Amino acid sequence: MQPFVLPEFYLSYPARLNPHLDGARKHSKAWAYTMDMVDVPQHGTVIWNEHDLDSHDYALLCSYTHPDAAPRELDLVTDWYVWVFYFDDHFLELFKRTGDIEHARDYLDRIARFMPAEGEITETPENPVERGLTDLWNRTVPHRSAAWRRRFRESTRNLLDESLWELANINENRVANPIEYVAMRRKVGGAPWSANLIEHSLNAEVPDEIAAKRPMEVLRDCFADAVHLRNDLFSYQREVEDEGELSNSVLVFEKFLGCTTQEAADAVNDLLTSRLHQFEHTALTEVPALFDEHGVQLPGRAETFAYVKGLQDWQSGGHEWHLRSSRYMNKGALDARGGPELLGGPSGLGTSAARIFRSIATTAPQRTRAFTHQPHEQLGPVTLPSLPLPFALRLSPQLAAERKKIADWPRRMGILSEGIWDIVRLRASDVPLATAGLCPDAPAEQVSLTNDWLTWGTYADDYYAEVLAHDLPAARLTTERLKLFMPTDGEPPPPPQTALETGLADLWQRTTGPLSPAEREAFRATVESMIDAWVWEVAGQVQNRIPDPIDYVEMRRRTFGSDLVTSISRLTNSRTVPKEIHRNRVIEALEDSAADYAWLINDLFSYRKEIEYEGGLHNAVLVVRSFLDVGQDRAIRIVADLAEARLAEFRHAADVGLPGLFADYGLDAEARDTLTGYADLLKNLMTGIANWHHESARYTDEELDRVRDVPVTAEPSEPTKPPAAKAMEHPGCTGTPYVPIDAKPRLRLTATGLGTKSLHIPAPANSTPH
Repeated sequence: MQPFVLPEFYLSYPARLNPHLDGARKHSKAWAYTMDMVDVPQHGTVIWNEHDLDSHDYALLCSYTHPDAAPRELDLVTDWYVWVFYFDDHFLELFKRTGDIEHARDYLDRIARFMPAEGEITETPENPVERGLTDLWNRTVPHRSAAWRRRFRESTRNLLDESLWELANINENRVANPIEYVAMRRKVGGAPWSANLIEHSLNAEVPDEIAAKRPMEVLRDCFADAVHLRNDLFSYQREVEDEGELSNSVLVFEKFLGCTTQEAADAVNDLLTSRLHQFEHTALTEVPALFDEHGVQLPGRAETFAYVKGLQDWQSGGHEWHLRSSRYMNKGALDARGGPELLGGPSGLGTSAARIFRSIATTAPQRTRAFTHQPHEQLGPVTLPSLPLPFALRLSPQLAAERKKIADWPRRMGILSEGIWDIVRLRASDVPLATAGLCPDAPAEQVSLTNDWLTWGTYADDYYAEVLAHDLPAARLTTERLKLFMPTDGEPPPPPQTALETGLADLWQRTTGPLSPAEREAFRATVESMIDAWVWEVAGQVQNRIPDPIDYVEMRRRTFGSDLVTSISRLTNSRTVPKEIHRNRVIEALEDSAADYAWLINDLFSYRKEIEYEGGLHNAVLVVRSFLDVGQDRAIRIVADLAEARLAEFRHAADVGLPGLFADYGLDAEARDTLTGYADLLKNLMTGIANWHHESARYTDEELDRVRDVPVTAEPSEPTKPPAAKAMEHPGCTGTPYVPIDAKPRLRLTATGLGTKSLHIPAPANSTPH
């Protein structure tokens, strides 16, 4: 008996079948036998017999997912999928069922030797996984560019190595939280690896200059998430009930939401639908602009569009295969659900197009909710659940001094002279309280620098929200001008013409003076990521579109400034910690969970301010309301539960992950102290931000009403300002000319709080974490 009824899937693209299916079946079967994958015991266990291989029908999978591949390429891709599924079952039998994590590490370390970045394979294969990888690597990699080889090697390593994460969770009987699960499933699930093979099968590589840009990353991640969520729905019975697996999104939702298995399956399908909607939105609205921005020539555009089409083919074809493979739970999946099907309801091979109409109609309400929110929704007073501080609070002894001089730096930069902030609003925010919690042990100079970054970021956030929220060309131009004030080559920036520019120029000079050119480039990239993300928010406001939940989580880290925090910490640790540590799963878990906890707390406290007073759309409570179609109180509770879950993940990474990392890499005492100190820095980040939200007046109803109703009195400006109504132009920027704030009509002010979208924690390059 199936544990739930498969939901109605969103299908917007017809599946097509490669005409060379029969040839691929014969070839892949012969190849599997040659590699000893069939009927050959491994440590006493036969992984596959001939019936297993035939009934799984990986040639059908690849013929559906690569309908335009030539015969030779279809054979090669099918062999890759036979290999990857064999690896999955081989790892299951040898290590997951036994919990043998130590030998699993050795097993995975050996496999890595058969994927050299350059040169030939020198290791001798000892089992079918190594033998198959050797053959496939030599047949594939020599024909591709260095950039593709780099991406493919990384995605293959992730697919293999993160199996340890699944095994560790099984051993600890630990179910991941939803945010953690999605991120890790991308690596262990292998869909980014599949995306690389799509490029290869079509001989259509994405140009390297855009491969790592946001639109292409979003397409890849949406593709990956949809593939994995769909697979989780079909494989729940096999994985959870038969194999004892804990890494399945249906189980994750079931445990996190406290709901039935059927309700969890429906929620997973809603998330799958949302990711496919995000894929379509990005392909239509962001990719064409990316071509223009980077001057991609016609051949590169054509190959990119072929790649996007290949991703769509994989989605549709993968779904058709799941409906038919004996590997999965699919009883009745081809039958009509919820009434008669359009066009007579065909369900046979090759008739997927007929199901598209019903699936689009079924999922239309979910898409509609994202675009029909009425701004400035009247919420009234909002009651939040109890949110205790995550760790013991420590405050810097510099707090009193910073409060005493709270207006000095903003006044010099002109922040109090543009009609957005006045001294009353500045003091009500109490930025020094946040700084004191974030940097309890820092010297006075670093505390002042951190406080000034926080002040600048909060002001920038208010500026984008109140002046640029519905003017996308102006937001883009403002952002491009800000980038001029972060030089990396010693070239002097132009004269600043706004308080934002004046402040950033000052902070850049004070922060990056001691950095090397390479460190300065890396630091600039993190700031650019943050301010570009502010433009993403403005684009969402202009479209009146509530973000997709996963896209919101990942962009919220950028708008919050979390990458800036981790970037600075990496700079300070670079002399004592090996480079590979910075990309380790444990460090990523510490950084991402700490950042997510901080912005989730912020979204709870700023919910009424952002939705009712500002008319915004970028808040986790609203995103949950729209996605799950639940009431406000339920959405608030879910967001609070997410914050608690991310905090629990941080504790696990610090208490269990770090000691394991120390042992795995054989780190010396200095490196261990550095990483322990870094974890303490992140604890201060979470605690300082949480304390600030509890104590600051920024989010109280009284302060929100005062800011809305009391006009700001601007102070005389010290720095040079542009003429009152003259538009500023910058070579290379396009769009509506930027108009200075004092040329704008007076706006109703609705303050955003510290870190609402822009938290900055700079530190001198020669410091250590506190």
